[in-house]
Amino acid sequence: MPLPDIPAVETAVIEMTNAYRRQNKLGAVRANSTLARAARAYAAYLARSGAFSHTADGREVGDRISAAGYAWCTVGENLAMHLDSRGFESRDLAKKSVEGWINSPSHKANMLAPYVTEIGVGVVQAPDRDPKFISVQLFARPRSLEYTFQIANASSARVGYAFGGEDHEIAPRMAVTHTACQPGDITFEKVGTRKISSRFEASDKTVYTLSGDSMQGLTVVLSARETAD
Repeated sequence: MPLPDIPAVETAVIEMTNAYRRQNKLGAVRANSTLARAARAYAAYLARSGAFSHTADGREVGDRISAAGYAWCTVGENLAMHLDSRGFESRDLAKKSVEGWINSPSHKANMLAPYVTEIGVGVVQAPDRDPKFISVQLFARPRSLEYTFQIANASSARVGYAFGGEDHEIAPRMAVTHTACQPGDITFEKVGTRKISSRFEASDKTVYTLSGDSMQGLTVVLSARETAD
């Protein structure tokens, strides 16, 4: 009865994941030792306890990663469990996990998250009469890679805008700095009492300088720098 080489399985999962991301025109994710340690620790807990869920230890995935020493901005987790009386070859076990995740919409979304940059994989054999393995796959973007941009209101009116699902307002001659885990749309919705609809994509290290007034409308100038002058 063949048993897999665990490090080879973990390596193959990362290779197959990056191959799938390339097929979908996404960048590769890099192996991170802290994420791998967190993934192995949770896989070992699931194997030991017999539980199988993302909150089996009473914590969310972000809590476990933080406890392992990883400062994250965004994070995702995939779990898999496989049992077979015939045993597993290393690449076969990796393939079963990856294909299972691809065929599940929520797991597939984690694999194809566009702004994650790092990965950690942990595979542990669980106690059972037949060969049984728990796989944990973690995706993350570190906090050091947060996006930062600024909106500077050089107009003579208060400007209302939306970003990240929230409404904001900025007074004349003021500047507001935003940080986010991923870029998104900035929608300028009003100048003073005048309603408008002007949409821009939020970009890292960019200043959006507003000028104009409620009569003339709004002009937005983009500058590739971190803060307004």
